[in-house]
Formats: sequence, structure tokens, C-alpha cells
Amino acid sequence: MQATRTVHIALPMIGEEERRAVLEPLESGWLTQGPKVAEFERMFAARHRVAHALATTSCTTATHLALVAAGVGPGDEVIVPAFTWVSTANVVVHCGATPVFCDVSTRDFNIDPTQIADKLSDRTKAIIPVHLFGMPADMDGVRAAVPDDVIVIEDAACAAGAAYRGTPAGALGDMAAFSFHPRKSVTTGEGGMLTTDNATFAETADRLRNHGASISEEQRHHGARPYILPDFDLCGYNYRMTDLQGAVGVEQLKKLDGFIAERDRRAAWFAEQLADIAWLRTPRVPEWASHAWQSYVTYVDPELAPFARNEIMDRLKNLGVATRPGTHAVHMLGYYRERYGIEADAFPGARDSDRNSMAIPLHNRMDDDDYDYVVEALHSIGR
Repeated sequence: MQATRTVHIALPMIGEEERRAVLEPLESGWLTQGPKVAEFERMFAARHRVAHALATTSCTTATHLALVAAGVGPGDEVIVPAFTWVSTANVVVHCGATPVFCDVSTRDFNIDPTQIADKLSDRTKAIIPVHLFGMPADMDGVRAAVPDDVIVIEDAACAAGAAYRGTPAGALGDMAAFSFHPRKSVTTGEGGMLTTDNATFAETADRLRNHGASISEEQRHHGARPYILPDFDLCGYNYRMTDLQGAVGVEQLKKLDGFIAERDRRAAWFAEQLADIAWLRTPRVPEWASHAWQSYVTYVDPELAPFARNEIMDRLKNLGVATRPGTHAVHMLGYYRERYGIEADAFPGARDSDRNSMAIPLHNRMDDDDYDYVVEALHSIGR
């Protein structure tokens, strides 16, 4: 097989609506957090059936806000999956707390609820189940495994539009954090969202994202005395989303369900077309889940594959098909390996997922020929 095209791992789907939308804040002069961010927040809260949605600079900062709002600090422990993007653990460290890693299942790459009980201690303050690649974690299993006083914070970075037993991601824990990075289904360039039904958490996070101010900049400028600075009785951060991003987010969110529907159809087609490749395990979605398909992550069976995962990725790259590892085993990364001295084999599910997961292209900029080409390229491996 000769390379005849390039199929990217992901491309954002930006249209004329987004280009027009950013003109409004540019022309109004309101560029920082303001009315467009507020509109985006209202729409996001309604779509994910939560009382509060707070836009931030990233999913990382949204997760950090959630931990701080929950009172996580030095001496506390937070349970996190061993296979996830590094920021899930980093924000725990930033709070002065200790991340306690839990293994994952190689079937769906999510936290294994049967492993959680062994990770609990009297210092456990929170747990962060990750809906990795858009597949909801087993939230009933997570809830059953932890005491009622342990705060559940969903890392829903990949899961805008996903659902677990009919309930949207973002409404399954005490708080949740979403990402709008360009590899996500909907994007604002960079950006994140914190969701919660807890008014106290929402109020605290709202103030913390704006330096700890008692009122927002929009409230102050629209008030009777805009020249009077607010009080600051919390030591906060500058985690505010801009109105330029909010304007893009509004238009992207209108398209979310259409984006997911197309990806769902393409994912089902992939499963059919790749079923005869014995060494490649495709994702399976249980009847209780609605997958958001941020990524289509397969598993290369090292016992059956004609080459190691990385060699397969190299061969696909030479054919013009971009791939990526699903993500990484955090306990195997330099900082965590050296600081906590954890052996790779301590979490075999995460270790094997790190070595053998492979994301193949699935996004809304692909056409029929792209999908056909990816399937043909995969079938050519080992011929």
C-alpha cells in the first residue's frame, strides 16, 4: 500500500458561525470574562443538567478550582486513575495533597472500582474518576466504593455530551471539569468548565477563578459604582475565560449533539470494518453509556500483533495515517516515578494501556474516503 493522503488524528470543526461570533466581543470591546462567557455557561449548564457551570482557562484549572473549593489541602489524599492525562494528578500536587493512584481496566481504560477500597485511608478527601476518551466511568461502582464524605470530582475533560444511565457527564459527581482543547469534540482553543449542583462549591469556585473577588468584573462594571474595587477575602487565581472564547463556545455547543451523532455512527462503522483484525481490539460501549467519542482508542494485543504498538504507529504514519497513544500511565512518568518511587508493574492495567493503546483518527473533518483509507491502512499492517 502506498500513501495517498494524510488523515490527521484530530481537527477542530470551526465554521462561519464561530468566525462571525467573535466579532461581537471584538466590536463591543468586552474581551475578558463577560456576557458571552455567561451565555456559554447558561447553555452548558442546561445541556448537562446542572445548576451551575463556571467557565475557566482550562480543564486543569477547573479541576484545581474544584479541589480547592472542596477544601483539599496538605495532608489530604485524592484517589486518581493511574492511566490518565498528567494534569489529573498534577492539580492534586498543586493543592499540597497526595495523589493515590488506582489501576484501570484495559477494556475501557477507566478506573477499576474493585480496586478503590484498597486505596482508601482516613486521609482520603476526594476521588477523581476520569471519563477517559469520552467513555463514562462506572459511577455506581465508584460511589459504592467510597464513603459518603469523600468528594467525587469527575474529570470529564473528554466527555462533553456523554451520559451514564441517562444522566449527563458533569452531573454525576459533586463537581466536574471539562476541556475545550482543540482535540475535544467542541473547542474554544483552550478553555474549561466546572459544573456542580452545590451552590456553596459554585460560589467559592466563582470567586476563586477571579482572584478571590467578592463580585465579578461584569457585576462591578454594570453596578452603580464601577470605580469601587471589590473586596478580596479569598486568595484566588486568574482562571477566567475570555469573551472571545465564550463566543466561540456558544456556537460550538450548538453543534455538540450533531458532532457526537456523526462520531457515534462512524465509531459503529469502524467496529464493523475492523472486527476481522484479530490483534486490534476496538472500543465497546455498554448499553448504559452514551460515549462522547473524543477519541477512538483501540488496544493493540501484544500477543497477536505482527509488530509492537510503536512500530505499527510508525507504519501508519508512513502511510499518512496519524495515531497517538491513548494517554500515559502517570505513575510511570519521571516526576511521579521519582517522587513516589512506584514501579511500573504496580498498576498492570495502566502499564499495559500505556504500552498498547492506540488512538486512530475519528473527527468531524473526516469524509468517507478518509475513513475508508484508515481501514485499508490498518488492514495492510503485517501483510
